[in-house]
Amino acid sequence: MLFVALSFHLVTLAASSSAPSPAEIQVQLSEWKIQLSAASVPAGPVRFIVHNGGSIPHGFEVEGGGLEKEIELIQPGASDTLELQLETGRYEIYCPVGGVSHKNLGMETGLTVTGGSTGASIKADESMKANESMKQIEATRPGQSVAMATTKTIAVEGGGPVIQILPGPFPFPDSAAPVLKAFGDEREGLESQVKSGPYSNNVTPISGRFSFTAWDLGPSRDSVDGNATFVTKDGSHWRLRLDRVQTKDVPHHPRFGGVIMGLYYHGNTQVHTPLVPTINSRVALWAVGHLYRDDKLVTDNAQVHVMLLSRTRQPGNWALACWDCSRNPIEELQLQILPGPGEPKLEAPGGFLFVNWEKSSSTAPAQQAG
Repeated sequence: MLFVALSFHLVTLAASSSAPSPAEIQVQLSEWKIQLSAASVPAGPVRFIVHNGGSIPHGFEVEGGGLEKEIELIQPGASDTLELQLETGRYEIYCPVGGVSHKNLGMETGLTVTGGSTGASIKADESMKANESMKQIEATRPGQSVAMATTKTIAVEGGGPVIQILPGPFPFPDSAAPVLKAFGDEREGLESQVKSGPYSNNVTPISGRFSFTAWDLGPSRDSVDGNATFVTKDGSHWRLRLDRVQTKDVPHHPRFGGVIMGLYYHGNTQVHTPLVPTINSRVALWAVGHLYRDDKLVTDNAQVHVMLLSRTRQPGNWALACWDCSRNPIEELQLQILPGPGEPKLEAPGGFLFVNWEKSSSTAPAQQAG
């Protein structure tokens, strides 16, 4: 009996020792990219060691071949692991925070799982596809997959009641206060806007029109074409011609510019300023334009921010209705205009223009190759 038991124990040890050790991949998350220590691994067990080196929470998801597994949230400076059994093929790796929001900002990459023992080779058909797609890659944000390398176009038409938002206190200061702590040197300027800033309940009905088309073509090729006309509370007639996209970094942390489709941010997301309720946007863009007042040129360097976003305001009195508005219908079109750097404030309350179209719509023309 002792001999049989000992033999069984040795066989068990031999079987367990023959199990392959997981291939390890170090993963670095940050704003706005994912870096892998290896681009390919052999099929079998794979252990992802994920570190969030960014300054806001991120997640980690692996998808492909019928598999979809994730680490939902990793705090800044923290690490976590995910161990999976991967078969031969191509896997998409991305940050799942905010639906496709962080993914659209560039937190997406790929992993090839090979049938070989070294993981160094890629199957010939995959290599050919990669070579054929090199031109498309140029049109993507860094870290995005070839599947994202197409022109994304949106046409937006302002509709419904039009309101001008005037300076006033932010309605949710207690909710914004914890998030403001993450903004470092910019915190003082933002806190002053809590007392008197553009996101207030000081609202007046006006009239106007706004339509534009935006193209998301990559970090340096984004484009916009649009016009806005509106009459403000003081009777001034304003006209804005959107000339080009602002692709440089814009203030507030984390920084980004250009045209971005499908962004979940503001509020308690720790993405961009918290002095806006949490929202989903169909498109967000930063642009430069010619601004006219009563047919006289005010500036040819107007700084413009546009969002088609989930509804934030109540019908009727147009007061901010929610701190988290991300589940509301996407129908509110915001137009914010500031003077160019070093230029005097605009002749409007607070020195800025902030106009909302409350029942707006969008269409998505057929995508074209980038």
